[in-house]
Amino acid sequence: MQAKKGDAVTVHYTGRLEDGSVFDSSVSRQPLGFTLGDGNMIRGFDAAVYGMVIGDKKTVTIPAPEAYGVRREDMMIDVPLSQVPPNIQPEIGLQLTLQGGGGQPMQVTVVDMTEEKIVLDANHDLAGKDLIFDIELVMIN
Repeated sequence: MQAKKGDAVTVHYTGRLEDGSVFDSSVSRQPLGFTLGDGNMIRGFDAAVYGMVIGDKKTVTIPAPEAYGVRREDMMIDVPLSQVPPNIQPEIGLQLTLQGGGGQPMQVTVVDMTEEKIVLDANHDLAGKDLIFDIELVMIN
């Protein structure tokens, strides 16, 4: 039986960047379960599992637009230091959670600082990067 839209599937995966560094893997933990086509996975990963049968293994390269998207300049946020709460000591690399539109939490990283402001990057850490996944289909429900 081939994996198709609507199937609940379970996979083991290892995600790497083009330089070979591993950014995530399920190999040393439980395999990842999801429903094909429900929009909860990055498009390229979801698409790679279509048509696989249990036991199949494949390696796919997912270009940035089909993964976490391209880096967007409009996701860079300038915040005057006067608006930074006094309990936060900003430094480059500090990760914060802001309340985004609709009240949703939004992860940001301090990427620059001046005497007047800090610059926050709301892009996903993997935005703008092509991703390489080794995928093994473990189960189809």
